[in-house]
Amino acid sequence: MAGQRRDGADSGPDTRARILAAAAKVLSTKGYSETRLADIAVLAELRAPAVYYYFASRDELIAEVMAVGQHRLRSHVESALAALPAETGPMDRICAAIEAHLGVELHLSDFATAVTRNLGQLPDDIRDRLRAESGAYNALWRDLLDAARAAGVVRPDLDLAAARMLLMGALNWTPEWWNPRVGPLTTLVVTAQCLVRHGLGLPGAGQPEPDASPTTEGENHA
Repeated sequence: MAGQRRDGADSGPDTRARILAAAAKVLSTKGYSETRLADIAVLAELRAPAVYYYFASRDELIAEVMAVGQHRLRSHVESALAALPAETGPMDRICAAIEAHLGVELHLSDFATAVTRNLGQLPDDIRDRLRAESGAYNALWRDLLDAARAAGVVRPDLDLAAARMLLMGALNWTPEWWNPRVGPLTTLVVTAQCLVRHGLGLPGAGQPEPDASPTTEGENHA
């Protein structure tokens, strides 16, 4: 039971954070079904029973990792959008969100990678706990696409709801196949942005500024 001291458990928030970070690493590499508390404990430099001092069960730990990851993913994308100049066009905002999403899930955060790799594998009770945050992130992308359509830079014949689901599915599937040996992250980002610009946009609409360039590489993975 969480909260009951077990032998081998170091008390304190640092240990809890270490367990969460270890769980995020294991989830991001092995997936939900292959994640074991023993592997998490080894990475966190603890005995396996010590994990139960902080989390009542494996699924409680995983749910916490997913909640942290969802929040970090949305916060990172929101921060990237907030940093854009006020005059940034709606298609450029979508492309900035693509860069931020790929950067955080592939390069900056094991927590975010854990979310995008495992959300569809989770049992219903965990997914229900994450529903509000998932809805907030989906709403962010819906607003971006709606703004682009309102500005007249998106093809009018497209189903934006379907386009959003296809886009999010492609972005979230990327950790399943991409690694640095495939090619630079910047190239991946530009490719994704070009697909969206030319797939969603009207010919000549919403073209990038000449000096626009991705900035995802060179940051620390945490």
